[in-house]
Amino acid sequence: MDFKFDNVEEEFRSEVKEFIEKELPWDWRKEDLDAEDEVDSIKVMEFKKKLGEQGWLTMAWPTEYGGQSATHMRQVVFNEEMAYRGIPAGDAGVRMVGPILMLYGTDEQKEQFLPKIANAEINWSQGYSEPDSGSDLASLQTKAVEDGDDFVVSGSKIWNSAHAGSDWMFMLVRTDPDAPKHRGISFVLSELETDGVTVERIPMMWEAYRGLVTFDNVRVPKKNLVGELNRGWYVGAALLDFERSGVDRPARAKRILEDLVEFAKENQKNGTPLSTDPVIRRELADLAVQIETARLMCYNVAWMQSQGQIPNMEASITKVYGTEMMNRLYGFGVKMMGLHGQLDPGSKWAPLQGRIENAWLRSFGGMVAAGTSEIQRNVVAQRGLGLPRG
Repeated sequence: MDFKFDNVEEEFRSEVKEFIEKELPWDWRKEDLDAEDEVDSIKVMEFKKKLGEQGWLTMAWPTEYGGQSATHMRQVVFNEEMAYRGIPAGDAGVRMVGPILMLYGTDEQKEQFLPKIANAEINWSQGYSEPDSGSDLASLQTKAVEDGDDFVVSGSKIWNSAHAGSDWMFMLVRTDPDAPKHRGISFVLSELETDGVTVERIPMMWEAYRGLVTFDNVRVPKKNLVGELNRGWYVGAALLDFERSGVDRPARAKRILEDLVEFAKENQKNGTPLSTDPVIRRELADLAVQIETARLMCYNVAWMQSQGQIPNMEASITKVYGTEMMNRLYGFGVKMMGLHGQLDPGSKWAPLQGRIENAWLRSFGGMVAAGTSEIQRNVVAQRGLGLPRG
């Protein structure tokens, strides 16, 4: 197997780099933006519109849906360059809603949403987690009752980006309360600028906020149902496979590792450079191997997608390994920096502007979002290895 990109893809990589340096409305070397922050999201959307004009946001989509039918590896190159610089270019619309509509959406839904996603004209938030559901997504209680041409939705969704300018939410709702918990669930699209929708900000431990959305008898047109009624669990599960399979984590980790290596070279402990400490050298080398391993796993997922396959077990493997690798990487960075590594961004004494400490706190959420590590291991065991339920 040849792990090199061809010349055309490497030329495209250079083109992406040049475009970023020219058009990005912030300094990626000094600023880490959060696409789910109310202020940062404005800059992010500004840049996404420029990417949409280039046709890059959805380059791997079929041309009939506003894409360029680009190869999946070309998309990987784009995603890597964006993630390496901490640019949140791939949003929920591009990576999840769009592909799901291509698989399960009606012609009307495709016509309404796909061009807007491709041009960064619409911002999505995810309505999966609920305040009382924990990691057991199938226990969701947000209900949707049929009433004429509408569903009447009541309940709450949490840990989303609705507070940061989202226009729509894709969500799972319970449409048959008497069915077993994995059945009787439907996948719907709800406009957030609607009577009965309330959005609140929930503080995170890494100096950020996420959204809590409450639906109080909100009317959602039945034409916004994606897939079959009461079969939304399977639509939602397919969407999670797209969410779990990104190459962003190893690309981002590569840059962080480079930052840590430079820190080790430039700082001393007891008069000796950290880079000469055999324990630190071994840890950094081991992390480099883990990052490369995660990258190759993601390449495999991209290859599967290029063959028309939906990665399931493979997506769960990349998700659990990638998020836990990131947690180990940031955790080692905090440890290597000593007490100063615990300082928040904004402190003049914080190494690397406090980015490592902030990201370490955030990495714990990464092991929960889109399915906990425990759930991912269950997917691998049951769907991949054919093991029975415990």
